[in-house]
Amino acid sequence: MDRLRQRADFLAVANGARVNSPAFVLQSRSRDDSGPIRIGFTVTKKNGNAPQRNRIRRRLRELVKRLDPVSMHPHHDYVLVGRRDALSRDFTTMLDDLRIAFTKPARHTDKGQARGRGPRPGPAASRKPD
Repeated sequence: MDRLRQRADFLAVANGARVNSPAFVLQSRSRDDSGPIRIGFTVTKKNGNAPQRNRIRRRLRELVKRLDPVSMHPHHDYVLVGRRDALSRDFTTMLDDLRIAFTKPARHTDKGQARGRGPRPGPAASRKPD
């Protein structure tokens, strides 16, 4: 298992499927090459100061270490996006959440549309007929 380190790889995975959990979001993307499973970790600044973000990141890395690689799909990239609840959530519960996230059918997002909404009507659709 390798690590994702380049921004372009993180952005590519962000456009893929995602599974939500209280402590993290699991993003995944299938690759067409025969390389190993790659995984990346990210925690945004809204989750706290640097020591808190580092603690979230360390907990996420430890979750992946304790998880069976068999539960991950080969030739995939994964990104774990940490949430603030990862600081206070029980570690065994988070491990169960991660196992479930790998077995859940992933929710796909479309690049052109906002999540949860249909297409927005244009200006012609909002005018009344004469």
